[in-house]
Amino acid sequence: MLCDFDPQGNATSGFGIDPREIEITTYDLVIAEKPDTKKAIIHTEWVDILGSNTDLSGAEIDLLSLERREYRLRDVLEQVKLDYDYILIDCPPSLGILTLECLCAADSFLVPMQTEYYALEGLSQLMATVRSVQKGLNKNIRMEGILLTMYDGRTNLAVQVVEEVKKHFGERVYSTVIPRNVRLSEAPSHGQPITAYDRLCRGAEAYVSMADEFLKKNTI
Repeated sequence: MLCDFDPQGNATSGFGIDPREIEITTYDLVIAEKPDTKKAIIHTEWVDILGSNTDLSGAEIDLLSLERREYRLRDVLEQVKLDYDYILIDCPPSLGILTLECLCAADSFLVPMQTEYYALEGLSQLMATVRSVQKGLNKNIRMEGILLTMYDGRTNLAVQVVEEVKKHFGERVYSTVIPRNVRLSEAPSHGQPITAYDRLCRGAEAYVSMADEFLKKNTI
């Protein structure tokens, strides 16, 4: 299952679902007194989804007055945890309350990282946040790995970023690197995952390779 916890709703629209037409969103679930997660699940031919839209942007304020606010998403997912082999949570790009919710709900976190200079700064900020979470809110969360994306081997900067990340994180960096690829950019606008939109393009082959790598590390 894919849980979209980003107010932009890109993970939702990327599977052909109009975020504006969702009856029960992840926002509704985390602010509800007694959420029913199963009623919110959207079934697609590829994956089950808990969808999101811009309503979620108001959750940062609404959550402040709620009890156990850091664990609202964890409680939502706990209802269906045993129904799936994996639940993937798509986090917002900023390190606010919503991302904190995700880190408190997850067993591990995967960092997709663009091979650009500013991404290194963002990574260090994320790791500082994770260390704070591990001290009390979720002691068991671990790093799943770092996935390098939007890689262009023709630029020295991209090569340098890859070397720097591997120097600091070693085996936790996925050996698969996702290249810049036009077909990857096109797929979301067609409401399809890349493996359905163009299974033979370089981007699709890279993500399939990454999935194989992930499953080898996490065989149930």
